[in-house]
Amino acid sequence: MSANAIVFDKVTKSFGTVRAVDEVSLSIPRGALVTLLGPSGCGKTTTLRLIAGLELPNAGSIMIEGRDVTRLAAAERRIAMVFQSYALFPHMNVLENVAYGLVVQGARKASAEADALAMLKTLGLEGLGQRLPAELSGGQQQRVAVARALVLRPQVLLFDEPLSNLDARLRRQVREDIRDLQKRLGLTVVYVTHDQQEALAVSDLVCVMRAGRIAQMGTPRELYDEPADAFIADFMGEANVLQGEVLGPGHIALAGVALETRLRPHPPGAALLAIRPEAVSLHAEGEGLPGQIKRAAFLGQTHEYEVATPAGQVFVVAPAGTLVFAPGDEVRCRVERAIALSMVTG
Repeated sequence: MSANAIVFDKVTKSFGTVRAVDEVSLSIPRGALVTLLGPSGCGKTTTLRLIAGLELPNAGSIMIEGRDVTRLAAAERRIAMVFQSYALFPHMNVLENVAYGLVVQGARKASAEADALAMLKTLGLEGLGQRLPAELSGGQQQRVAVARALVLRPQVLLFDEPLSNLDARLRRQVREDIRDLQKRLGLTVVYVTHDQQEALAVSDLVCVMRAGRIAQMGTPRELYDEPADAFIADFMGEANVLQGEVLGPGHIALAGVALETRLRPHPPGAALLAIRPEAVSLHAEGEGLPGQIKRAAFLGQTHEYEVATPAGQVFVVAPAGTLVFAPGDEVRCRVERAIALSMVTG
């Protein structure tokens, strides 16, 4: 059996003259959590719906666990989906919501409720079976939606923007719950989000999409540290993308100022240089790219600065406890690490 749970082979989906998914080839390993990430309109949700069978492709093929499901309807695939809105039945209690899919499939009520109770226990919802959805917190409702999906024993579990309705602290808790559950049960999960931090936090692999195509796929660390181009560098966390020059191993120039830095291998010459905000250190004097603080903000654990330099505006994130600057201060910017993205032509 293939090590991949899902395989797309040159899959295309069009809506009128718009190609939402454009000849996408994609392999998702069994037991992995893979995030489809990208801006609005990039094709990530359409790709998820193609996996689910809620959309059928115009061209190409889709395999799930070695079976060709290209033309199969959603009900014929062993897929479960957790929607952004949770889609819980408000008039049913938690136990009835979780057992519903099994009953629809023909299971006896007693058997369905026994399986539902076991799944509620697995997800830490034991004792909540008789409550209505309105009596639960947002995080609890999310876990009920997951329980309702998992009780069907799907081969693949799909999440469509599952945390967008939760506040920041609850988002962090629920994403950790989802990741823990996925690892514990060895599930294959495909997860759609537009939130880069969410993707970095939960994923084994991240597939960044742009204009219906895959821009780059890799581990969170690979995409953050080794972006393929300026779009990926800027989308996977913030990046200062500046025109500069690679002088040689470990040496770059910005606005004619030579800087020593950690740099992945790149031929000498003009290049686009991506510099993460946390990879810039600010100093009152000495070597570095000269600049002036235009904006300063204290965020508790960090300070954020906007710095005007001859190479362009530079965004800097500095840890609390470092030297503090104010708007108008003259500074020197030292670059701890830069990513040479592509040669500048023309």
